[in-house]
Amino acid sequence: MTTPRPSFSLTGLDGQSHAFDSTGPVLVCFVKEDCETCNTAAPVLAGLHAAYGAEMPMLLVGQSGAENATYAQRHGLEMPVLDDAGCRTSFEWDFEIVPALYWIDAEGTVQRHFEGFVREDWQTLSSDLAAATGLPAAAIDWDALPAWRPGCGSKHLDPDLYDKLRAMADGDRMLARRIDIASVDDEVEFMFDQGFSDGLPLVAPTPERVSRMLAGTHRDPQDVIATVPPNMGQATVEKIAINAVMAGCKPEYLPVVIAAVEAACTDEFNIHGVTATTMGAAPVVIVNGPIRNRIGMNSGLAALGAGNRANATIGRALRLVVRNVGGATTGGVERSALGNPMKYTMCFAEAEERSPWPPLHVERGFDAEDSVVTVIAMTGGPVHIVDQTSRAPDQIAGSLGQGLEGLYLPKMHNLPIDALLVVCPEHLNTLMRDGDYSKERLRERIQQVTSRPLSEMVADDDSGAGIAQEMAARMGAEELAQLAPKFAGHEYIHIVVAGGEAGKFSSAFHGWATGEVGSVAVSRKIDLG
Repeated sequence: MTTPRPSFSLTGLDGQSHAFDSTGPVLVCFVKEDCETCNTAAPVLAGLHAAYGAEMPMLLVGQSGAENATYAQRHGLEMPVLDDAGCRTSFEWDFEIVPALYWIDAEGTVQRHFEGFVREDWQTLSSDLAAATGLPAAAIDWDALPAWRPGCGSKHLDPDLYDKLRAMADGDRMLARRIDIASVDDEVEFMFDQGFSDGLPLVAPTPERVSRMLAGTHRDPQDVIATVPPNMGQATVEKIAINAVMAGCKPEYLPVVIAAVEAACTDEFNIHGVTATTMGAAPVVIVNGPIRNRIGMNSGLAALGAGNRANATIGRALRLVVRNVGGATTGGVERSALGNPMKYTMCFAEAEERSPWPPLHVERGFDAEDSVVTVIAMTGGPVHIVDQTSRAPDQIAGSLGQGLEGLYLPKMHNLPIDALLVVCPEHLNTLMRDGDYSKERLRERIQQVTSRPLSEMVADDDSGAGIAQEMAARMGAEELAQLAPKFAGHEYIHIVVAGGEAGKFSSAFHGWATGEVGSVAVSRKIDLG
Protein backbone atom coordinates (compact mmCIF):
# COMPACT_ATOMS: atom_id res chain seq x y z
CA MET A 1 0.00 0.00 0.00
CA THR A 2 1.51 3.34 -1.05
CA THR A 3 -1.45 5.68 -0.52
CA PRO A 4 -0.58 8.13 2.30
CA ARG A 5 -2.66 7.66 5.41
CA PRO A 6 -4.86 10.57 6.55
CA SER A 7 -3.45 12.72 9.32
CA PHE A 8 -5.20 12.91 12.69
CA SER A 9 -4.96 14.41 16.15
CA LEU A 10 -6.48 12.41 19.00
CA THR A 11 -6.46 12.64 22.77
CA GLY A 12 -4.54 10.00 24.71
CA LEU A 13 -5.18 8.46 28.11
CA ASP A 14 -2.77 11.06 29.48
CA GLY A 15 -5.15 13.83 28.40
CA GLN A 16 -2.64 15.11 25.86
CA SER A 17 -3.17 15.49 22.12
CA HIS A 18 -1.14 13.17 19.93
CA ALA A 19 -0.88 13.86 16.21
CA PHE A 20 -0.03 11.89 13.11
CA ASP A 21 0.88 14.12 10.17
CA SER A 22 0.90 11.47 7.40
CA THR A 23 4.63 10.77 7.81
CA GLY A 24 6.70 8.51 10.09
CA PRO A 25 8.49 6.56 11.02
CA VAL A 26 5.66 5.22 13.16
CA LEU A 27 3.57 2.17 13.92
CA VAL A 28 -0.17 2.82 14.08
CA CYS A 29 -2.49 0.08 15.31
CA PHE A 30 -6.29 0.21 15.69
CA VAL A 31 -7.87 -1.96 18.39
CA LYS A 32 -11.03 -2.30 20.48
CA GLU A 33 -11.19 -3.58 24.03
CA ASP A 34 -13.85 -6.26 23.56
CA CYS A 35 -12.11 -7.91 20.59
CA GLU A 36 -10.49 -11.21 21.64
CA THR A 37 -7.96 -11.02 18.82
CA CYS A 38 -6.95 -7.48 19.85
CA ASN A 39 -6.28 -8.89 23.30
CA THR A 40 -4.24 -11.70 21.74
CA ALA A 41 -2.15 -9.12 19.87
CA ALA A 42 -1.65 -6.87 22.89
CA PRO A 43 1.50 -8.66 24.28
CA VAL A 44 3.04 -8.43 20.81
CA LEU A 45 2.27 -4.71 20.65
CA ALA A 46 3.83 -4.26 24.10
CA GLY A 47 6.92 -6.20 23.01
CA LEU A 48 7.34 -4.24 19.77
CA HIS A 49 7.07 -0.93 21.62
CA ALA A 50 9.54 -2.00 24.30
CA ALA A 51 12.07 -3.17 21.71
CA TYR A 52 11.79 -0.51 19.00
CA GLY A 53 9.88 2.40 20.53
CA ALA A 54 12.98 4.58 20.82
CA GLU A 55 13.39 4.55 17.03
CA MET A 56 9.91 3.52 15.90
CA PRO A 57 7.16 5.27 17.94
CA MET A 58 3.85 3.48 18.24
CA LEU A 59 0.38 5.02 18.41
CA LEU A 60 -2.40 2.71 19.59
CA VAL A 61 -5.82 3.96 18.44
CA GLY A 62 -8.64 2.57 20.56
CA GLN A 63 -12.27 2.44 19.45
CA SER A 64 -13.70 1.69 22.91
CA GLY A 65 -13.86 5.09 24.63
CA ALA A 66 -13.53 4.76 28.39
CA GLU A 67 -12.71 1.07 27.99
CA ASN A 68 -9.43 1.99 26.24
CA ALA A 69 -7.94 2.47 29.72
CA THR A 70 -9.12 -1.01 30.74
CA TYR A 71 -7.40 -2.47 27.68
CA ALA A 72 -4.14 -0.60 28.39
CA GLN A 73 -4.09 -1.57 32.09
CA ARG A 74 -4.90 -5.21 31.39
CA HIS A 75 -1.81 -5.57 29.23
CA GLY A 76 0.49 -3.01 30.81
CA LEU A 77 0.75 -0.96 27.66
CA GLU A 78 3.06 2.06 27.80
CA MET A 79 2.70 3.53 24.30
CA PRO A 80 0.17 6.37 23.76
CA VAL A 81 -3.37 4.96 23.66
CA LEU A 82 -5.61 7.38 21.76
CA ASP A 83 -9.37 7.78 21.86
CA ASP A 84 -11.26 7.19 18.60
CA ALA A 85 -14.59 6.28 20.19
CA GLY A 86 -16.46 8.15 17.45
CA CYS A 87 -14.43 6.15 14.88
CA ARG A 88 -13.92 9.14 12.56
CA THR A 89 -10.23 8.29 12.17
CA SER A 90 -10.99 4.59 11.72
CA PHE A 91 -13.46 5.50 8.97
CA GLU A 92 -10.93 7.72 7.21
CA TRP A 93 -8.28 4.99 7.31
CA ASP A 94 -10.76 2.61 5.67
CA PHE A 95 -9.91 -0.84 7.01
CA GLU A 96 -12.27 -3.66 7.90
CA ILE A 97 -10.77 -5.73 10.70
CA VAL A 98 -9.14 -4.98 14.06
CA PRO A 99 -6.41 -5.23 15.05
CA ALA A 100 -5.29 -3.24 11.99
CA LEU A 101 -1.58 -2.39 11.96
CA TYR A 102 0.34 0.02 9.72
CA TRP A 103 4.11 0.51 9.53
CA ILE A 104 4.72 3.91 7.94
CA ASP A 105 8.18 5.17 6.95
CA ALA A 106 9.62 8.69 7.11
CA GLU A 107 8.20 9.56 3.66
CA GLY A 108 4.71 8.48 4.66
CA THR A 109 4.78 5.26 2.64
CA VAL A 110 3.01 2.28 4.20
CA GLN A 111 5.68 -0.39 4.37
CA ARG A 112 3.46 -3.02 5.94
CA HIS A 113 -0.25 -3.35 6.65
CA PHE A 114 -2.24 -6.30 7.93
CA GLU A 115 -5.47 -6.96 9.78
CA GLY A 116 -6.36 -9.68 12.25
CA PHE A 117 -3.68 -11.97 13.70
CA VAL A 118 -1.42 -14.20 11.65
CA ARG A 119 1.62 -15.00 13.81
CA GLU A 120 3.98 -15.20 10.84
CA ASP A 121 3.03 -11.66 9.73
CA TRP A 122 3.82 -10.24 13.17
CA GLN A 123 7.10 -12.17 13.42
CA THR A 124 8.19 -10.89 10.02
CA LEU A 125 7.29 -7.35 11.07
CA SER A 126 9.42 -7.68 14.22
CA SER A 127 12.40 -8.90 12.20
CA ASP A 128 12.01 -6.09 9.66
CA LEU A 129 11.77 -3.48 12.43
CA ALA A 130 14.96 -4.85 14.02
CA ALA A 131 16.74 -4.53 10.70
CA ALA A 132 15.34 -1.03 10.04
CA THR A 133 16.22 0.35 13.49
CA GLY A 134 19.42 -1.60 14.17
CA LEU A 135 17.99 -2.60 17.56
CA PRO A 136 17.93 -6.10 19.08
CA ALA A 137 14.94 -8.27 18.22
CA ALA A 138 11.91 -7.96 20.47
CA ALA A 139 11.67 -10.49 23.28
CA ILE A 140 8.32 -12.05 22.44
CA ASP A 141 7.28 -15.62 23.24
CA TRP A 142 6.01 -16.44 19.77
CA ASP A 143 5.37 -20.09 20.61
CA ALA A 144 2.79 -19.04 23.20
CA LEU A 145 0.73 -17.31 20.53
CA PRO A 146 -1.77 -18.94 18.13
CA ALA A 147 -0.69 -19.38 14.53
CA TRP A 148 -3.83 -17.63 13.33
CA ARG A 149 -6.88 -15.93 14.75
CA PRO A 150 -9.53 -13.97 12.82
CA GLY A 151 -9.97 -10.36 13.82
CA CYS A 152 -13.19 -8.54 14.66
CA GLY A 153 -15.11 -6.16 12.46
CA SER A 154 -14.02 -2.59 13.01
CA LYS A 155 -16.51 -0.60 15.07
CA HIS A 156 -16.80 2.06 12.37
CA LEU A 157 -18.51 -0.50 10.12
CA ASP A 158 -21.49 -0.88 12.43
CA PRO A 159 -24.37 0.20 10.12
CA ASP A 160 -25.78 3.00 12.28
CA LEU A 161 -22.34 4.47 13.00
CA TYR A 162 -21.12 4.02 9.44
CA ASP A 163 -24.06 5.96 7.99
CA LYS A 164 -23.35 8.87 10.35
CA LEU A 165 -19.65 8.81 9.48
CA ARG A 166 -20.44 8.65 5.78
CA ALA A 167 -22.73 11.66 6.15
CA MET A 168 -20.02 13.56 8.04
CA ALA A 169 -17.49 12.71 5.34
CA ASP A 170 -19.92 13.86 2.66
CA GLY A 171 -20.64 17.05 4.57
CA ASP A 172 -18.44 19.19 2.33
CA ARG A 173 -20.10 17.67 -0.75
CA MET A 174 -23.67 18.11 0.50
CA LEU A 175 -24.74 21.73 0.25
CA ALA A 176 -28.51 21.57 0.55
CA ARG A 177 -30.00 23.63 3.35
CA ARG A 178 -30.42 21.62 6.52
CA ILE A 179 -33.50 22.05 8.67
CA ASP A 180 -33.33 21.27 12.36
CA ILE A 181 -36.58 20.47 14.11
CA ALA A 182 -37.33 20.30 17.81
CA SER A 183 -37.00 16.93 19.48
CA VAL A 184 -40.71 16.97 20.34
CA ASP A 185 -41.75 17.59 16.73
CA ASP A 186 -42.97 14.74 14.57
CA GLU A 187 -40.79 14.50 11.43
CA VAL A 188 -43.61 13.29 9.20
CA GLU A 189 -46.03 15.99 10.35
CA PHE A 190 -43.31 18.62 10.00
CA MET A 191 -42.75 17.68 6.34
CA PHE A 192 -46.50 17.83 5.72
CA ASP A 193 -46.59 21.30 7.30
CA GLN A 194 -43.68 22.51 5.18
CA GLY A 195 -45.42 21.48 1.96
CA PHE A 196 -42.81 18.91 0.94
CA SER A 197 -45.34 16.11 0.55
CA ASP A 198 -47.52 14.96 -2.32
CA GLY A 199 -50.19 14.11 0.25
CA LEU A 200 -48.63 10.87 1.45
CA PRO A 201 -46.13 10.46 4.30
CA LEU A 202 -42.46 10.99 3.47
CA VAL A 203 -39.24 9.41 4.72
CA ALA A 204 -37.19 12.04 6.58
CA PRO A 205 -34.10 12.89 4.47
CA THR A 206 -31.51 12.82 7.27
CA PRO A 207 -27.86 13.37 6.31
CA GLU A 208 -27.23 9.68 6.95
CA ARG A 209 -30.00 8.59 4.60
CA VAL A 210 -29.03 11.08 1.90
CA SER A 211 -25.39 9.98 2.13
CA ARG A 212 -26.47 6.37 1.79
CA MET A 213 -28.61 7.31 -1.22
CA LEU A 214 -25.70 9.12 -2.88
CA ALA A 215 -23.71 5.90 -2.71
CA GLY A 216 -26.03 4.63 -5.43
CA THR A 217 -24.34 6.79 -8.09
CA HIS A 218 -20.82 7.72 -9.11
CA ARG A 219 -21.98 11.26 -9.91
CA ASP A 220 -20.77 14.18 -7.81
CA PRO A 221 -23.53 15.43 -5.48
CA GLN A 222 -23.25 18.93 -6.95
CA ASP A 223 -23.55 17.87 -10.60
CA VAL A 224 -26.52 19.74 -12.07
CA ILE A 225 -28.77 17.25 -13.84
CA ALA A 226 -31.53 19.60 -14.94
CA THR A 227 -33.22 22.95 -14.50
CA VAL A 228 -36.72 22.23 -13.24
CA PRO A 229 -39.64 24.50 -14.19
CA PRO A 230 -41.60 26.47 -13.22
CA ASN A 231 -39.24 27.98 -10.63
CA MET A 232 -36.19 26.91 -12.67
CA GLY A 233 -34.65 25.21 -9.66
CA GLN A 234 -31.31 23.49 -10.09
CA ALA A 235 -31.77 19.74 -9.70
CA THR A 236 -28.37 18.61 -8.46
CA VAL A 237 -27.64 14.96 -7.78
CA GLU A 238 -27.86 15.80 -4.08
CA LYS A 239 -31.32 17.34 -4.36
CA ILE A 240 -32.54 14.43 -6.45
CA ALA A 241 -31.14 12.08 -3.79
CA ILE A 242 -32.99 13.99 -1.07
CA ASN A 243 -36.30 13.58 -2.89
CA ALA A 244 -35.50 9.94 -3.64
CA VAL A 245 -35.06 9.37 0.10
CA MET A 246 -38.39 11.07 0.81
CA ALA A 247 -40.07 8.92 -1.85
CA GLY A 248 -38.76 5.72 -0.24
CA CYS A 249 -36.20 4.73 -2.90
CA LYS A 250 -33.24 2.44 -2.37
CA PRO A 251 -29.78 3.76 -3.37
CA GLU A 252 -29.66 1.42 -6.37
CA TYR A 253 -32.73 3.20 -7.79
CA LEU A 254 -31.01 6.60 -7.85
CA PRO A 255 -29.46 6.34 -11.36
CA VAL A 256 -32.93 5.58 -12.74
CA VAL A 257 -34.43 8.59 -10.96
CA ILE A 258 -31.62 10.82 -12.23
CA ALA A 259 -32.22 9.71 -15.82
CA ALA A 260 -35.97 10.24 -15.43
CA VAL A 261 -35.43 13.79 -14.12
CA GLU A 262 -33.04 14.53 -16.97
CA ALA A 263 -35.57 13.27 -19.54
CA ALA A 264 -38.58 15.03 -18.02
CA CYS A 265 -36.83 18.41 -17.78
CA THR A 266 -35.95 18.67 -21.46
CA ASP A 267 -37.61 21.28 -23.63
CA GLU A 268 -39.09 18.46 -25.71
CA PHE A 269 -40.89 16.83 -22.79
CA ASN A 270 -41.99 20.20 -21.39
CA ILE A 271 -42.60 19.26 -17.76
CA HIS A 272 -43.87 22.81 -17.14
CA GLY A 273 -46.75 22.34 -19.56
CA VAL A 274 -47.35 18.77 -18.43
CA THR A 275 -47.68 19.99 -14.85
CA ALA A 276 -49.63 23.19 -15.46
CA THR A 277 -52.28 22.00 -17.91
CA THR A 278 -55.79 21.85 -16.51
CA MET A 279 -56.18 18.58 -18.42
CA GLY A 280 -54.23 16.73 -15.74
CA ALA A 281 -51.23 15.27 -17.58
CA ALA A 282 -48.50 13.36 -15.76
CA PRO A 283 -45.28 11.62 -16.78
CA VAL A 284 -45.42 7.86 -17.26
CA VAL A 285 -41.97 6.33 -16.74
CA ILE A 286 -41.05 3.16 -18.63
CA VAL A 287 -37.77 1.40 -17.81
CA ASN A 288 -35.95 -0.91 -20.23
CA GLY A 289 -32.72 -2.86 -20.20
CA PRO A 290 -30.77 -4.89 -17.63
CA ILE A 291 -31.37 -2.40 -14.80
CA ARG A 292 -35.00 -3.61 -14.57
CA ASN A 293 -34.05 -6.98 -13.14
CA ARG A 294 -31.03 -5.70 -11.23
CA ILE A 295 -33.17 -3.48 -9.02
CA GLY A 296 -36.20 -5.74 -8.90
CA MET A 297 -38.69 -3.77 -10.97
CA ASN A 298 -42.05 -5.30 -11.81
CA SER A 299 -43.02 -5.93 -15.43
CA GLY A 300 -45.38 -8.83 -14.74
CA LEU A 301 -48.37 -9.33 -12.45
CA ALA A 302 -49.75 -5.94 -11.33
CA ALA A 303 -46.94 -4.06 -13.10
CA LEU A 304 -49.11 -0.95 -13.41
CA GLY A 305 -50.34 -1.08 -9.83
CA ALA A 306 -49.22 -1.28 -6.23
CA GLY A 307 -46.92 -3.72 -4.50
CA ASN A 308 -43.47 -3.09 -5.98
CA ARG A 309 -41.14 -0.68 -4.21
CA ALA A 310 -38.98 0.20 -7.21
CA ASN A 311 -41.93 0.93 -9.51
CA ALA A 312 -43.75 3.00 -6.90
CA THR A 313 -40.88 5.03 -5.51
CA ILE A 314 -38.99 5.83 -8.72
CA GLY A 315 -42.07 7.46 -10.23
CA ARG A 316 -42.83 9.20 -6.96
CA ALA A 317 -39.28 10.54 -6.66
CA LEU A 318 -39.59 12.18 -10.09
CA ARG A 319 -42.82 13.84 -9.05
CA LEU A 320 -41.32 15.07 -5.77
CA VAL A 321 -38.37 16.62 -7.62
CA VAL A 322 -40.80 18.48 -9.88
CA ARG A 323 -42.72 19.61 -6.80
CA ASN A 324 -39.93 20.45 -4.36
CA VAL A 325 -37.17 21.59 -6.72
CA GLY A 326 -39.32 23.00 -9.51
CA GLY A 327 -42.06 24.43 -7.31
CA ALA A 328 -44.96 22.75 -9.08
CA THR A 329 -47.31 22.51 -6.10
CA THR A 330 -50.97 21.60 -6.32
CA GLY A 331 -53.06 24.75 -6.40
CA GLY A 332 -50.06 26.79 -7.46
CA VAL A 333 -48.69 26.08 -10.92
CA GLU A 334 -50.27 22.63 -10.75
CA ARG A 335 -53.76 23.48 -12.04
CA SER A 336 -55.26 20.12 -13.02
CA ALA A 337 -59.05 20.45 -13.06
CA LEU A 338 -59.65 16.97 -11.65
CA GLY A 339 -56.18 15.80 -10.74
CA ASN A 340 -54.73 12.48 -11.77
CA PRO A 341 -53.56 9.53 -9.62
CA MET A 342 -50.52 9.28 -11.90
CA LYS A 343 -49.37 12.54 -10.33
CA TYR A 344 -48.38 10.41 -7.34
CA THR A 345 -46.44 7.93 -9.42
CA MET A 346 -46.59 5.84 -12.59
CA CYS A 347 -43.52 3.81 -13.40
CA PHE A 348 -43.09 0.25 -14.63
CA ALA A 349 -40.70 -1.97 -16.54
CA GLU A 350 -41.33 -3.54 -19.91
CA ALA A 351 -41.49 -7.35 -19.92
CA GLU A 352 -38.79 -7.67 -22.57
CA GLU A 353 -38.20 -11.38 -21.95
CA ARG A 354 -41.89 -12.09 -22.55
CA SER A 355 -42.08 -10.16 -25.81
CA PRO A 356 -41.07 -11.26 -29.33
CA TRP A 357 -40.96 -7.60 -30.35
CA PRO A 358 -38.08 -5.13 -30.12
CA PRO A 359 -38.44 -3.42 -26.74
CA LEU A 360 -39.34 0.24 -26.53
CA HIS A 361 -35.79 1.51 -26.03
CA VAL A 362 -34.50 -0.43 -29.06
CA GLU A 363 -37.31 1.03 -31.19
CA ARG A 364 -36.13 4.43 -29.97
CA GLY A 365 -32.54 3.88 -31.13
CA PHE A 366 -30.75 2.38 -28.14
CA ASP A 367 -28.85 -0.89 -27.93
CA ALA A 368 -30.60 -3.85 -26.35
CA GLU A 369 -28.04 -4.01 -23.51
CA ASP A 370 -28.54 -0.33 -22.63
CA SER A 371 -30.60 0.57 -19.58
CA VAL A 372 -32.98 3.35 -20.57
CA VAL A 373 -35.75 5.49 -19.10
CA THR A 374 -38.55 6.79 -21.32
CA VAL A 375 -41.02 9.43 -20.11
CA ILE A 376 -44.33 10.00 -21.90
CA ALA A 377 -46.92 12.59 -20.90
CA MET A 378 -50.28 10.92 -20.30
CA THR A 379 -53.62 12.30 -19.10
CA GLY A 380 -55.48 9.08 -18.46
CA GLY A 381 -55.00 5.43 -17.78
CA PRO A 382 -54.44 2.68 -17.45
CA VAL A 383 -57.78 2.02 -19.15
CA HIS A 384 -58.54 -1.68 -19.56
CA ILE A 385 -59.26 -3.10 -23.01
CA VAL A 386 -61.26 -6.26 -22.40
CA ASP A 387 -61.46 -9.03 -24.99
CA GLN A 388 -61.77 -12.56 -23.66
CA THR A 389 -63.23 -14.22 -26.76
CA SER A 390 -61.17 -13.25 -29.82
CA ARG A 391 -59.08 -16.13 -31.12
CA ALA A 392 -57.65 -14.73 -34.38
CA PRO A 393 -54.70 -12.28 -34.47
CA ASP A 394 -56.56 -9.65 -36.48
CA GLN A 395 -59.54 -9.93 -34.13
CA ILE A 396 -57.54 -9.17 -31.01
CA ALA A 397 -55.61 -6.45 -32.84
CA GLY A 398 -58.95 -4.96 -33.87
CA SER A 399 -60.16 -4.99 -30.27
CA LEU A 400 -57.01 -3.24 -29.13
CA GLY A 401 -57.60 -0.58 -31.77
CA GLN A 402 -61.23 -0.11 -30.76
CA GLY A 403 -60.09 0.21 -27.16
CA LEU A 404 -57.93 3.15 -28.16
CA GLU A 405 -60.76 4.96 -29.93
CA GLY A 406 -61.89 6.50 -26.65
CA LEU A 407 -58.76 8.67 -26.52
CA TYR A 408 -60.03 12.23 -25.97
CA LEU A 409 -63.43 11.31 -27.43
CA PRO A 410 -64.47 8.56 -29.89
CA LYS A 411 -65.59 11.09 -32.52
CA MET A 412 -62.24 12.90 -32.49
CA HIS A 413 -59.91 11.35 -35.08
CA ASN A 414 -56.67 11.96 -36.95
CA LEU A 415 -55.14 13.13 -33.67
CA PRO A 416 -51.43 14.01 -33.38
CA ILE A 417 -51.61 12.66 -29.82
CA ASP A 418 -49.47 9.98 -28.16
CA ALA A 419 -51.04 6.81 -26.84
CA LEU A 420 -49.33 4.06 -24.88
CA LEU A 421 -50.68 0.56 -25.44
CA VAL A 422 -49.66 -2.06 -22.87
CA VAL A 423 -50.30 -5.49 -24.36
CA CYS A 424 -50.86 -8.27 -21.84
CA PRO A 425 -49.28 -11.73 -22.36
CA GLU A 426 -52.56 -13.52 -23.17
CA HIS A 427 -53.47 -11.01 -25.87
CA LEU A 428 -49.89 -11.27 -27.13
CA ASN A 429 -50.29 -15.06 -27.40
CA THR A 430 -53.35 -14.56 -29.60
CA LEU A 431 -51.53 -12.04 -31.78
CA MET A 432 -48.69 -14.51 -32.29
CA ARG A 433 -50.89 -17.55 -32.84
CA ASP A 434 -50.13 -17.83 -36.57
CA GLY A 435 -46.56 -16.52 -36.41
CA ASP A 436 -44.99 -13.10 -36.27
CA TYR A 437 -47.44 -10.23 -35.83
CA SER A 438 -45.16 -7.21 -35.77
CA LYS A 439 -45.69 -3.98 -33.88
CA GLU A 440 -45.99 -2.18 -37.20
CA ARG A 441 -48.70 -4.57 -38.34
CA LEU A 442 -50.53 -3.96 -35.06
CA ARG A 443 -50.29 -0.21 -35.55
CA GLU A 444 -51.65 -0.59 -39.07
CA ARG A 445 -54.53 -2.68 -37.79
CA ILE A 446 -55.32 -0.09 -35.11
CA GLN A 447 -55.49 2.63 -37.74
CA GLN A 448 -57.61 0.41 -40.00
CA VAL A 449 -60.29 -0.48 -37.45
CA THR A 450 -60.52 3.07 -36.09
CA SER A 451 -60.95 4.75 -39.46
CA ARG A 452 -64.25 6.63 -39.67
CA PRO A 453 -65.71 8.97 -42.31
CA LEU A 454 -65.28 12.64 -41.52
CA SER A 455 -69.05 12.97 -41.58
CA GLU A 456 -69.13 11.17 -38.23
CA MET A 457 -66.77 13.81 -36.77
CA VAL A 458 -69.15 16.73 -37.29
CA ALA A 459 -70.56 18.50 -34.24
CA ASP A 460 -74.23 17.69 -33.71
CA ASP A 461 -76.96 17.71 -31.11
CA ASP A 462 -75.45 14.69 -29.38
CA SER A 463 -72.00 16.27 -29.06
CA GLY A 464 -70.67 19.68 -29.97
CA ALA A 465 -67.13 18.32 -30.25
CA GLY A 466 -65.52 17.67 -33.61
CA ILE A 467 -65.76 19.48 -36.92
CA ALA A 468 -67.80 22.66 -36.65
CA GLN A 469 -71.04 22.55 -38.62
CA GLU A 470 -70.07 25.73 -40.49
CA MET A 471 -66.87 24.06 -41.70
CA ALA A 472 -68.71 20.87 -42.59
CA ALA A 473 -71.13 22.89 -44.70
CA ARG A 474 -68.21 24.10 -46.83
CA MET A 475 -66.98 20.53 -47.33
CA GLY A 476 -68.43 18.47 -50.10
CA ALA A 477 -69.96 15.03 -49.66
CA GLU A 478 -66.89 13.42 -51.15
CA GLU A 479 -64.60 15.09 -48.65
CA LEU A 480 -66.85 14.21 -45.74
CA ALA A 481 -66.82 10.58 -46.90
CA GLN A 482 -63.05 10.37 -46.51
CA LEU A 483 -61.87 8.01 -43.79
CA ALA A 484 -59.86 9.36 -40.87
CA PRO A 485 -57.98 6.95 -38.59
CA LYS A 486 -57.73 7.63 -34.89
CA PHE A 487 -54.11 8.77 -35.01
CA ALA A 488 -52.35 11.18 -37.36
CA GLY A 489 -49.54 8.66 -37.80
CA HIS A 490 -48.13 5.35 -36.57
CA GLU A 491 -45.45 7.18 -34.59
CA TYR A 492 -48.04 8.27 -32.03
CA ILE A 493 -48.81 4.67 -31.03
CA HIS A 494 -46.28 3.43 -28.47
CA ILE A 495 -46.47 -0.29 -27.70
CA VAL A 496 -44.95 -2.27 -24.82
CA VAL A 497 -45.60 -5.65 -23.21
CA ALA A 498 -46.30 -6.07 -19.50
CA GLY A 499 -48.63 -7.82 -17.09
CA GLY A 500 -49.44 -11.19 -15.58
CA GLU A 501 -49.72 -14.38 -17.57
CA ALA A 502 -53.41 -14.90 -16.80
CA GLY A 503 -56.06 -12.39 -17.82
CA LYS A 504 -57.05 -11.04 -21.23
CA PHE A 505 -56.88 -7.41 -20.21
CA SER A 506 -54.54 -5.05 -22.00
CA SER A 507 -54.41 -1.37 -21.06
CA ALA A 508 -54.10 1.99 -22.71
CA PHE A 509 -52.77 5.34 -21.53
CA HIS A 510 -54.22 8.42 -23.20
CA GLY A 511 -51.79 11.14 -24.14
CA TRP A 512 -51.75 14.89 -23.75
CA ALA A 513 -50.98 17.33 -26.57
CA THR A 514 -48.04 16.06 -28.61
CA GLY A 515 -45.39 18.08 -30.39
CA GLU A 516 -44.32 21.69 -30.04
CA VAL A 517 -47.63 22.70 -28.47
CA GLY A 518 -47.36 19.97 -25.84
CA SER A 519 -44.95 17.20 -25.02
CA VAL A 520 -42.77 14.73 -26.89
CA ALA A 521 -41.74 11.37 -25.43
CA VAL A 522 -38.09 11.50 -24.32
CA SER A 523 -35.67 8.65 -23.56
CA ARG A 524 -32.39 8.83 -21.66
CA LYS A 525 -29.74 6.18 -21.13
CA ILE A 526 -29.21 5.47 -17.43
CA ASP A 527 -25.69 6.37 -16.29
CA LEU A 528 -24.48 3.38 -14.30
CA GLY A 529 -20.85 4.48 -14.22
